[in-house]
Amino acid sequence: MDKQYSNGKLLLTAEYLVLDGAKSLAMPTKFGQDLTVKKIKEPSLIWESFDDEKNCWFSAEFRLPDLRIISETFDAKTENSKESIALTLQNILLEAQKMNLEFLISDGGFLVKTNLTFPRDWGLGTSSTLINNIAQWAKVDAFELLKKSFGGSGYDIACAQNDSSITFQLQNNKPIVEMVDFNPSFKDQLYFVHLNIKQDSKKGIQRYKEKRGAINEEIERVSEITNEMIGCNNLSKFEKLIIEHEQIISKIIQNKPVKEILFPDYFGVVKSLGAWGGDFVLVTGDERTPMYFKGKGFGTVIRYRDMIL
Repeated sequence: MDKQYSNGKLLLTAEYLVLDGAKSLAMPTKFGQDLTVKKIKEPSLIWESFDDEKNCWFSAEFRLPDLRIISETFDAKTENSKESIALTLQNILLEAQKMNLEFLISDGGFLVKTNLTFPRDWGLGTSSTLINNIAQWAKVDAFELLKKSFGGSGYDIACAQNDSSITFQLQNNKPIVEMVDFNPSFKDQLYFVHLNIKQDSKKGIQRYKEKRGAINEEIERVSEITNEMIGCNNLSKFEKLIIEHEQIISKIIQNKPVKEILFPDYFGVVKSLGAWGGDFVLVTGDERTPMYFKGKGFGTVIRYRDMIL
């Protein structure tokens, strides 16, 4: 049996701007996704995907070796489009085949199971962990497979592959990944709050590309903020960096910061992570923090130490 595992991800700095070369700080999470492969006699690829509660939310059968879709089932309560799931998976597998001509060549077939350890609507990298796991199974470059399938900067792939915080930067369209010791003394005053919405990153990126103008200065300053945050051991300074970062992105994408929209009366600082408008935000606070957000209807409040590897 072949087994792969990939970490989930959160992007602390340089959301959007990471696509244009800004240096970002990204953090792998304690949550992720695994993929197991068993060989079977039938010349088919049988795929089963399970959520964090061990419910099968998607399954499909593909004919080998051409990967033609034979059948599929899905969770009608959570999926708007049955067709897109199997077709998207088929596309990833076909691209992996092009990169490694021996991939999926077998006398028989394969039974593949994937298992998430986080709810699918959390936005911690259902797709990136899948891409990285398939790339490891197929013995191909995960960054290249991402580029040929979903697209994006690749910081999420870097998180999938590393067990500590990293800086990620695109230089000449190539990923530069460095492990860093981001271990702030005030981490017990940091929380992650889920906004009860799964953000569509592709739509967020499209909006960014439509709105951005000349942003060289902003890219340079956000890269500086990334470096300053890594070495920051003062909560007040950290909060000032967050506020400045939020103002920079807000001006570029012409969106109000999430604190201004949802939590104007919150006593701490709030920062969007990744595409604005959904998934998790990082907040500074204290023992009153969970009560505040739960009182506002946001029930998923996770301590930094319980989220980040």
